[in-house]
Amino acid sequence: MPGGPLIVQSDRTLLLEIDHESADECRGAIAPFAELERAPEHVHTYRITPLALWNASAAGHDAEQCVDALLSFSRYELPQALLIDIVDTMSRYGRLVLLQDPIFGLVLESHDDAVLAEVRRNKAIAPLLGSTVGPGLVLVQPADRGRLKQALIKVGWPAEDRAGYVDGTAFAMSLNEEEGPDGFQVRTYQRHAAEAFWAGGSGVIVLPCGAGKTVVGMAAIAKAQATTLILVTNTVSARQWRTELLAKTSLRPEDIGEYSGDRKEIRPITIATYQVLISKTKGEYRHMEIFDTQDWGLIVYDEVHLLPAPVFRATADLQSRRRLGLTATLIREDGRERDVFSLIGPKRYDVPWRDLEVQGWIAPAVCTEVRVTLTDDERMTYALSEPDVSYRVASTAVSKIAVVEALVKRHPDDLILVIGQYLDQLDSLAFHLGAPLITGATPNQEREKLYDAFRKGEVKMLVVSKVANFSIDLPDASVAIQVSGTFGSRQEEAQRLGRILRPKSDGRQANFYTVVSRDTNDQSFAANRQRFLAEQGYSYTIVDASDVLG
Repeated sequence: MPGGPLIVQSDRTLLLEIDHESADECRGAIAPFAELERAPEHVHTYRITPLALWNASAAGHDAEQCVDALLSFSRYELPQALLIDIVDTMSRYGRLVLLQDPIFGLVLESHDDAVLAEVRRNKAIAPLLGSTVGPGLVLVQPADRGRLKQALIKVGWPAEDRAGYVDGTAFAMSLNEEEGPDGFQVRTYQRHAAEAFWAGGSGVIVLPCGAGKTVVGMAAIAKAQATTLILVTNTVSARQWRTELLAKTSLRPEDIGEYSGDRKEIRPITIATYQVLISKTKGEYRHMEIFDTQDWGLIVYDEVHLLPAPVFRATADLQSRRRLGLTATLIREDGRERDVFSLIGPKRYDVPWRDLEVQGWIAPAVCTEVRVTLTDDERMTYALSEPDVSYRVASTAVSKIAVVEALVKRHPDDLILVIGQYLDQLDSLAFHLGAPLITGATPNQEREKLYDAFRKGEVKMLVVSKVANFSIDLPDASVAIQVSGTFGSRQEEAQRLGRILRPKSDGRQANFYTVVSRDTNDQSFAANRQRFLAEQGYSYTIVDASDVLG
């Protein structure tokens, strides 16, 4: 469009003018096939990546739709080479297909002889392929299904997996949906997400924190009608899943097992923690055998963006099982998004955060970055610190304490979470604020007791470490104050904002503060953390600490 908000460049970058009247519409149009890279105040930079294009292909978008989106919003003529590149890249998905042949079993099929010859000559792929059994058909051992998909995507030929799935051991379960304002009902987008997953057989559902990903998981289990293994981040999350399952489904307590550091129960619906799966005994991952103890019909990976490497390796052997990944963001700081695509499955469904906010399913949020000026002594300590410790020095500056105290006083009627990375900093804040502290060392029983008191309003504030980054259900929390984080982790920022996004009974907005030390790498990492949320339409207001302190 003449004067459109988008500048499309031949290096695959897209520049979006966010103050343009069509910026939001444009953002929604390019989100399926472009990834946000930088998000300063006025122009956001996106990049069109092969993985983004393949996810778009798997979700049913074609190259013509992607090109049309660029044509509709581009301010200038589109680079021809980029348009050809989009078409060529998207055409790679599905040129190789995994199928169950009625005679030969699992095969890799391609109608492009040159592509098949190319991958057969690859040294990493050749050992995973068997003999040719027909025109464009090569045998594949079922045990190599996952590893083959991993190897193919690395060389730029992502396979479409149509080989199907085993049903698993049958186990009946239904959702307890009830009519009326107080009854539980699956929301329209949750139902669409579960249906999109089931149609694909495996894959990832991306929904904001607080949007009810657990309900999507339960809807998928109800569709499977089979024994299910649910993998979660920690014991608190496991017990929250159990509570939700008992409240919203026909399951009885004896149907649900917990496989964690505390218990080792195998039941028709088993909830296991990632921690216990990756714990070693005499150098071996002995608990990985849980994957083979039942004929699972479905495996649910909660917070799939945190999936540990050993579980990836185990998942490569589980490709005949239906696999559902749940997450608020597909961003992985270790760069293993391609492994999620190949082993768990493509992105099957997502909803922009702001769309759900408009519909009232998540709370509106105001994000504020408060910049603190270090004292002369703190600044010198930072300047003289080695690079590997300078971030900690900046993040834990004592100057932040007074700012946090002032922010807390601004919200006397709210339930507040103070979140950070460094335990000595959190211990000091808990002392100054007179608030309970929850860290990884806090026993599960005490954690649950404090979370319950917080939910009831008996405790108005908690100081928490990164254990509260994910899968903690604190629906009435409306203020989060972040004092330090895991360097520039975008997914951590999204998870922390998500702790306060559940809609409030009185309709109040959520407030997310991040306290940052000016002119340090704390400020640089904060800018990187904010990139994902900027893609979702959130913007940060930057204020000086003096404005908070008065």
